[in-house]
Amino acid sequence: MNEEQKEWYLIDESKQIDSPALLVYSERVADNIQAMLDMVGGDAEKLIPHVKTTKMAEVAKMLVDAGVDKFKCATIAEAEMLADTGARHVLIAYQLTGPKLARFRDLVAAYTWVEWASLIDNAESAEELGEAFAETTHKPAVYIDVNVGMNRTGHAANEELTQLYWQLCNDERFNLRGFHAYDGHLRDADVAVRQAKADAALAPLLAVIDQLESEGATRPALIVGGTPTFTVHANRPDVWCSPGTCVFWDWGYDDLLPEQPFEWAALLLTRIVSKPAPGIITTDLGHKAVAAENPIDRRVKFLNLSGYEVIGQSEEHLVLRVANWETLEVGNELYGVPYHICPTVALHDEANVIQANQFVMRWAVEARRRRLTY
Repeated sequence: MNEEQKEWYLIDESKQIDSPALLVYSERVADNIQAMLDMVGGDAEKLIPHVKTTKMAEVAKMLVDAGVDKFKCATIAEAEMLADTGARHVLIAYQLTGPKLARFRDLVAAYTWVEWASLIDNAESAEELGEAFAETTHKPAVYIDVNVGMNRTGHAANEELTQLYWQLCNDERFNLRGFHAYDGHLRDADVAVRQAKADAALAPLLAVIDQLESEGATRPALIVGGTPTFTVHANRPDVWCSPGTCVFWDWGYDDLLPEQPFEWAALLLTRIVSKPAPGIITTDLGHKAVAAENPIDRRVKFLNLSGYEVIGQSEEHLVLRVANWETLEVGNELYGVPYHICPTVALHDEANVIQANQFVMRWAVEARRRRLTY
């Protein structure tokens, strides 16, 4: 294979990289970030991407350099990573409780130049947050989390939501910014169906917002959606969109969301470690290296292997039945696209960065940890 024919994912001098390994193709990451911007008409202010997928300071810095300064995250460790890379507005998209409140208070005190926010979906949790900051001068920013049909978190979009809004708005302990609505349950492959369902799910919340405006409220900010409904909300006026997986992309979303323009930017490198029986090969890609929550045939797709069937997986091994057994050798390298990249990244301490078929550096998957400093 000459240079012109070389596949984009292949690595020269790949023996520098032990396996199983997470590979990040930084040029493709940059392309995906640009595609995100293109989908919102180049307006970086419309984006508040989630970093639960990437968990790397270098990727966050690429987003900051592209003009993005608002972010969502899932953990306090991710929040600290963002603060260290230049984020100006960080929403921990979680309703904090227990020890997390003290950790959050310490984080806020350490990074005073960041506008910190968290979610609230009930008055009792708001009181707990207020008490955590009672001995400080900080006024916590909050978004009310609204359940738009996923039934995982959030307050229903009803009259009681209006009451909660005014309660928090009139409570001088808080800086109420607006609403947060995640519709991750809407995953129809037909984008027109996804659009109709997203519109219907959001309609009750938009009615609440209209009512609040009629009662004298400044129109609240609205953070909505994730990667699956990014197509739907990108052109919706007066909202912030929060995709995240699209920075790396994966096999699952590539199948599900064919209209989105993203490309695979994170792969897995594995090697054949045994040929235990005719027609059978074993690689070193076990549960500990790729997300295993999906059925065994929906965990990884190999780019440089055809005619195979995954027949087993354990902590350290992935076993396949292959058609071309005779031509494969122990030590051969396989490149795989994870079905679900988010939990896959969290299984790795570092990512091997590839540019123009060359290994160039390693990035720490810093925020896979639950605690950095705070």
